[in-house]
Amino acid sequence: MQLDIGSWQLRSFRTDDAESLALNANNRNVSRNLRDHFPYPYELSDAHDWIEIATCGDPETHFAIADKGEAIGGIGITLQSDVYRRTAEIGYWLGEPYWRQGIATAALRAMTDWAFTEFDLVRLYGEVFEWNPASGRVLEKSGYELEGRLRKSIIKEGQTIDALLYAIVRD
Repeated sequence: MQLDIGSWQLRSFRTDDAESLALNANNRNVSRNLRDHFPYPYELSDAHDWIEIATCGDPETHFAIADKGEAIGGIGITLQSDVYRRTAEIGYWLGEPYWRQGIATAALRAMTDWAFTEFDLVRLYGEVFEWNPASGRVLEKSGYELEGRLRKSIIKEGQTIDALLYAIVRD
């Protein structure tokens, strides 16, 4: 998959993305806003492992956010099952040098449209840690609505914090 979003693109991860992926992911300010399975420190071996996981999915649902051919972040959906089979969770991250440039919003809008087109989904949702209001603004600018606060549902860095649940629904 490849989608152009202005000067950037969403595309499948490539093996030559490992160095730029590790460079942008190895940042506490990035990792502190993601789940614990996103390692910190983030090493080159972690990038190689992730690229293998992301590219072997069938269907592929996790993609690089790229700038001038280099991976500067990632975005993807996790398809749900059973009674939630028409729902997917969406998640994204971007290297800190690329924050506040509209890249995350453009990527989220493009990924949202792609997911609704490619899959039989009626709902996409994302969770934001309470200390990350910038990510909530990205979701809101992309058409997601705040549905609720999941009180004391996250344990990160020794703290128990709230998660904010955002979603977008299509008929």
